Amino acid sequence: MKKLIKKVALFSLAILFGVSAEAQSQNVKAANPPANFKHATANVNGVNIHYVIGGKGEPLVLVHGFGQNWYMWNRLLPELSKHFTVIAPDLRGVGESDKPADGYDKKTMASDIHELVKKLGYEKINLAGHDIGLMVVYAYAAQYPNEVKKLALMDALLPGIEPVWSQVSASAWWFGFFGWSASGDIVAGKEKEFLTNFWPVVAFAKDSFTKEETTEFIRAYSVKGSTTGSFHWFGAFKQDGKDNVELMKQKLTMPVLTMGGQYFAAAFLKDHTKLVANDVSETNIPNSGHWLVQENTAAVQKGLLDFFLDKK
Repeated sequence: MKKLIKKVALFSLAILFGVSAEAQSQNVKAANPPANFKHATANVNGVNIHYVIGGKGEPLVLVHGFGQNWYMWNRLLPELSKHFTVIAPDLRGVGESDKPADGYDKKTMASDIHELVKKLGYEKINLAGHDIGLMVVYAYAAQYPNEVKKLALMDALLPGIEPVWSQVSASAWWFGFFGWSASGDIVAGKEKEFLTNFWPVVAFAKDSFTKEETTEFIRAYSVKGSTTGSFHWFGAFKQDGKDNVELMKQKLTMPVLTMGGQYFAAAFLKDHTKLVANDVSETNIPNSGHWLVQENTAAVQKGLLDFFLDKK
C-alpha cells in the first residue's frame, strides 16, 4: 500500500509539473510593503520570525497560508493600516522566517505568533488567518481565548473536526503529497513550476495574482528549506487533529467571522466553525475560489473592515 501511495504521488507530481524548468534565482529581492510599513524579525519561541508592521490603532494580526507569505495581504495593508496597527508575519518554515526540523503542529506555530505579539507589547489582538493560517489562528484563539478580541477564519477547515474534515481531505490529494516526507526535496528547485501549476487547482478567477505577487511568492518558497518547511505544515495534520478534538471541548466565545470563497469553502465553513465557536457570523466572497484576497480584493477588504470595526 505504501509503494502504491508513493507511485500515485509521483504520478500526480509529474502531471502537476509538466516540463521541468531551471531553478529560480535566489537573487530576486524580497518585496516591500507600503511606505508606512517596515520589515522586522523577532526571536520568539526559539525561532526567528520575520514580519511586517505598520499603521495605527489596535493590533490586527494577519496570518498567511500555503503557497503565499505575508505579501498575500499587501493589497489590503494601505486601507487596514488606517484603522489598525497591522502585523503580518511569515510562518515558521517559509521565506525569511526560520525553518526548524520540528514544531509545525498548529499549537506550536500559534505560540510563535503569541510570543511575537507579547514581544511587541500587545496583550489583546484582532486576528485573521487564511488557509494554514486559519488553522494557526484557531489554535491561537483556543489557547489564549482572553487575548483575542475578534477572530476571522478564511477559506480552509480545521484538521480533525468532523464530518467536514474527512470529506474535504479525502478529495484534496495535495494534503497527502505535501505531508509526505520526501515531497519538499522533490519540489525544491522547481518552485515556479510547482506553484504556478498548483495555484489554479483551487482557484476560480483566472490570473488573479499580479506579476509582483507571483514573483514574491515564488521567491519566498525558493529560499532554502522553504518547500520542506511549508510541507511540514501538512505533515502535522494528524497531531493537529488530535489537538483540535481537545481544544474544541471549550468553545470559543469571542465573535468569529467565517469568510469562504463562493467556489471553495463558502459551502461548509460557517457550519464547520459553529462546532468550535458560539458566536459565528458569515461573509462569503462571490466569484472567488480559495485565493480570496487576490480573486476578489474589494469584497474581502469590506468584509474584514465591517467585522473588525463593528463595536459589537
